[in-house]
Amino acid sequence: MRLTPAVQLLGLGSYVAVCIAGGTVGGYFLDKAFDTGKILTLSGLALGLLAAFYGGYRMLMDTIADIQRWNDDAAKKKQS
Repeated sequence: MRLTPAVQLLGLGSYVAVCIAGGTVGGYFLDKAFDTGKILTLSGLALGLLAAFYGGYRMLMDTIADIQRWNDDAAKKKQS
């Protein structure tokens, strides 16, 4: 059984937040470890944004497909 669209969208928001925050925090700590200024923080942020957009797009398309399937199933049940 698949999750409801509301739960899937909550998961999407959490995923985006973790990607962006994780990339930024990871870059920050690498900057401190290697004393590189802010370049690794910005690189981590960029990688986090890329991962968030890519993964978010895939999750959103999956959610939209599930909604379409549920609407199709409801229409079939209504016709029966």
